[in-house]
Amino acid sequence: MRKLIIFDTTLRDGEQAPGFSMTVEEKVRMAKQLENLGVDVIEAGFAAASKGDFEAVNEVAKEVKDSIVCSLARALHSDIEKAGEALAPTERKRIHTFIATSPIHMEYKLRMTPEQVLEKAVDAVKFARNFTDDVEFSAEDAVRSEREFLYKVLEAVIDAGAKTVNIPDTVGYSIPEEMGQLIADIINNVPNIDKAVISVHCHNDLGLAVANSLAAVKNGAGQVHATINGIGERAGNAALEEVVMAIKVRKDYFKDVYTDINTKEIYKTSRLLCRLTGSFVQPNKAIVGDNAFAHEAGIHQHGLLAKRETYEIMKAEDVGVPSSKIVLGKHSGKHAFKTRLEELGYKNLTDTEIERLFVKFKELADKKKEVFDEDIEALIFDELFKSYEEIKLKQFQIVSGDKAIPTATVKLNIEGEEVISTSCGDGPVDSALKALEKALGVKSRLKDYSIRSLSQGKDAMGEVRVVIDFDGEEVSGKGTSTDIIEASVKAYLDAYNRFKARKAFAEYRIKEGI
Repeated sequence: MRKLIIFDTTLRDGEQAPGFSMTVEEKVRMAKQLENLGVDVIEAGFAAASKGDFEAVNEVAKEVKDSIVCSLARALHSDIEKAGEALAPTERKRIHTFIATSPIHMEYKLRMTPEQVLEKAVDAVKFARNFTDDVEFSAEDAVRSEREFLYKVLEAVIDAGAKTVNIPDTVGYSIPEEMGQLIADIINNVPNIDKAVISVHCHNDLGLAVANSLAAVKNGAGQVHATINGIGERAGNAALEEVVMAIKVRKDYFKDVYTDINTKEIYKTSRLLCRLTGSFVQPNKAIVGDNAFAHEAGIHQHGLLAKRETYEIMKAEDVGVPSSKIVLGKHSGKHAFKTRLEELGYKNLTDTEIERLFVKFKELADKKKEVFDEDIEALIFDELFKSYEEIKLKQFQIVSGDKAIPTATVKLNIEGEEVISTSCGDGPVDSALKALEKALGVKSRLKDYSIRSLSQGKDAMGEVRVVIDFDGEEVSGKGTSTDIIEASVKAYLDAYNRFKARKAFAEYRIKEGI
């Protein structure tokens, strides 16, 4: 068996993507989680790029003990010195130096001859060895480099002391078959390649970063550069979670390869990155997307309930997701609906009652993208024993500004009566929620609050999601509007109406002995 080294570049290449910048403190927090994940090498940044990057590399080097901490450096003494200085606090350090080797980069970017590039590459590796024995060399744009020159450079840097030689598909140009062949050709044409680990760094411009990385591994690569959630320049890098789980799930194909990644930490790591950067993972993202272990189609749900392996090739728990999710929507069948009713505690319903509820469920599912447990309970509440009237917003008004005390007034319809309430707060949202609390006569605590845009432009529709603690019970709610304050008010009321319904359900269950 051969171990595949996982080199994580979330904090360097990943952070270079627009919208993914992190503070020093956030980088340290992310690095500690990457350490928990079991990443072999953490590229903490580009120490010479800025004061902030230097501090980040330095702080990560102080905090991380189990993983190797790495800094990127151009093939310049000044860059390498900065990297060495930033990495000084740790014994487990690596300097990753690079220079481009493709004709287009050498001519138009570097304005250097191949001979000059070769000299620079060797000098950089030798100089980096003054700071650490663990030196990695990258031949930038290796995929578009002339083969014979690439072989020559790799041989020379290995002789100079590079322990890892990295083959980047810098612009995401390669096809898996080509990448696999390139690694095989390097093994066959670089005489001293047995003295170094071959690494790959694949970009996703054609959507092939993971496929190219796996093709390289199959052909002898011993290290893969990757990022959490596949973030990175342009279309991103190879997604760490996809590379790792492909190797774990397809042991029949990658017979002699394993990683030391603790896969149960994958989902947690993905979500931490989202929280730190304010980003979202697309729902259909492999491994960590909201839909990765979600099933809505009736046929799939029936098969999954009968035997998980019919429609899942890995367990949700293996990547840290609590369980697979049966998503109830317009494609769901009666079998899944009945199963969810039983899971919610409604085991004594008659076939007639279930049929009646299923008809209403289908009507609701045609209007909503997803039907939640609270929606099902509302159906039961409405159809089988009692109806209730939701509290709705009739009007709201906000006074705020740098010279004014934030004040909110809300007008609600509560059981046919208009109730008006006014309250002050720390800001427009806080004052609005306090006014709602006063109008409803409840004590609540805001546990979580998030905003995302559902469209673009100055009149963009925004969605607010909240988690509110009512009497020790956490309830979620959401609201949408072009006005973020209105969306916040709607989200709070949505949560309160769900809480109100739950209390009624609890009383009903006790009464009916469910």
